Amino acid sequence: MDFGFNEQQEMMQTMARDFLAGEYSDKVLKAMVKDERGFTPEIWKKMAGMNLTGLALPEKYGGVGDFLDLTIVLEEMGRACFMGPFFATVVLGASAIMEAGSDEQKQKFLQGIAEGKVLMTLALTEPSAKYTADGIQVKAKPQGNDYIMSGTKLFVPDAHVADYIIYAARTGESKDPRDGVTLFIVDINTPGITRKPLKTIAGDKQCEVTFESVKVSRDNILGEIGKGWQYLEKVLQRANAARCAEMVGMAEQVLKMTLDYAKERAAFGHPIGAFQSIQHRCADMLIDVDGSRFVTYQAAWRINEGLEAGREAAIAKAWVSQACRRVMYSAHQVHGAIGFSEDHILHFYTKRARAYEFSFGGVDFHLEKLAEQYA
Repeated sequence: MDFGFNEQQEMMQTMARDFLAGEYSDKVLKAMVKDERGFTPEIWKKMAGMNLTGLALPEKYGGVGDFLDLTIVLEEMGRACFMGPFFATVVLGASAIMEAGSDEQKQKFLQGIAEGKVLMTLALTEPSAKYTADGIQVKAKPQGNDYIMSGTKLFVPDAHVADYIIYAARTGESKDPRDGVTLFIVDINTPGITRKPLKTIAGDKQCEVTFESVKVSRDNILGEIGKGWQYLEKVLQRANAARCAEMVGMAEQVLKMTLDYAKERAAFGHPIGAFQSIQHRCADMLIDVDGSRFVTYQAAWRINEGLEAGREAAIAKAWVSQACRRVMYSAHQVHGAIGFSEDHILHFYTKRARAYEFSFGGVDFHLEKLAEQYA
């Protein structure tokens, strides 16, 4: 299969790369890691002005491009080690609305996302940290025309700046845990919601979100009652493919900085890149980067074509996670002690790659999913 970009995709890649190179330098990255919000409204407005926040959304709601275009941009964001509410809003929030939303909900929220006026996230995992249906234990109990919810969600990305949270709760019990899960669109200003930022090694912004007797109207239900997991499975496929795209960009950038360092760093009168052991490491890194890109775009292509992509998304997440880990390890071996220093940029990529490896299911989780399909 030919994964070469067409002219429009090449333009999208160039536009995103130039924008991030100009707006998201290493200095900005370091500042955003320390910043409580993790992004600046100025950069977000510029992204919205370039239609980046409308990527992969339907044109009638203000969107542009398709999921492959979004994958290309996410790869460039990974190259810059970009952080901010883009993934939570455009990948998680918008995907859930597109999968399950009514026409009215799509018009309201997708239009707002495309215009950069709405920030959204997905509250899925609980203290069990499972990405399976049985991990959703928070209950939503009916009360008249409303539902009352109490419980805690962990590792909710960018909840501290979100306007709305898509909240997964259990509205019914069944032998099959995939039945009885319902999605709710909850305004973050609803009484009873508490958000607590979590400290992470990667500097990405994740939160603990606690609901205490939060009242949500039936009108804010997303999709059919009790069918929420069916929608979430599709959202998680897109999330895993999108996360892989970020990791591909990160690995490619780390390979580049490793090659540059190997050309500049001299030992015994020669650049260390002249030594065969260094060359072998760099060659292995390139193989991992290229292989990761192929499996990522295979999954992204199937998602874009509306085909079943569960197997391909699991393969991509399992492979890219391991490959990206190997790339980061080799990069540190070549850089030596300087790669671990606070002033160098490499450790930001290493920490982020490690965090992304476990988001939406780690290697073992996806290998088990594949094993179940072939059992």
